[in-house]
Amino acid sequence: MSSHTVLLFTLLVCFSVFPSSLSSHPSSAKKTGCFKVNNCKCIMKDGSGGINLKAMGDADGFLGRLRPVKVDNMPDNTEMLLTFSPCQAFTQPDELTGSDCTGVAACLNVRYQRLNRYINRYISFGRHEGNEFRYNDTLKILSVSYFAHNKQPVTVVHYHCNPNESASFIRDQSLRAEEPLHIWVESPCACTNACAMGDLGLGTIFLIILSVSAAAYFILGSCALRPFRSSGGVQISPEHSVWCMICYLCTERRPARRHYKDVTHCEG
Repeated sequence: MSSHTVLLFTLLVCFSVFPSSLSSHPSSAKKTGCFKVNNCKCIMKDGSGGINLKAMGDADGFLGRLRPVKVDNMPDNTEMLLTFSPCQAFTQPDELTGSDCTGVAACLNVRYQRLNRYINRYISFGRHEGNEFRYNDTLKILSVSYFAHNKQPVTVVHYHCNPNESASFIRDQSLRAEEPLHIWVESPCACTNACAMGDLGLGTIFLIILSVSAAAYFILGSCALRPFRSSGGVQISPEHSVWCMICYLCTERRPARRHYKDVTHCEG
């Protein structure tokens, strides 16, 4: 076999191997997961959209209020009631600000009967500050961990993307010894870009203010100006005298009043 034949054979092998490896690289390098923007929102790392937890609560921001939680080996005279808000911090009870459930995301109310009267104990089961987001692309589940006073999560909420549902609701919840409280939520808002409500960003607010200011400038200026035609067309921007008159009225109004009061005081 000649040297030219060997070289040609080597090139064919290289070209047949490299394209397959190059085509498989982008799929393996595809970014997955969810990047946390704030305590209530995350954006997909692949740029497909975002998920806003604020859209999952009711009108008051709650996803569940005083829901019974079943615990193994719980006494007959004791019940546990869970209140959870995915985005809005709350205090429970409302009139007791010094309780453990002050500014929390989840609160567990342990109610038991003693001497013919009910005793309530409120336990914090996580805050919004410092929560962690994890997204499962295969199951379409966003898991958010809420922490209390230590580094271990006390509540983990699993938001499942369910476009067939019209509203968000808690499907199940589980609390076991030495494990965090797990909550499973079915929600159409857990799908990317499904619910567009939420807080406005600074950029959006700035654009709104800029647009309103520009519209007011041209509308008020056109009304205050006598349009005339010239070689440059119709002038629609206000004349300098209009703005000078407005500034003069704003700056001279208060000093004139003070001067009037001083004069009347001297005459009296």
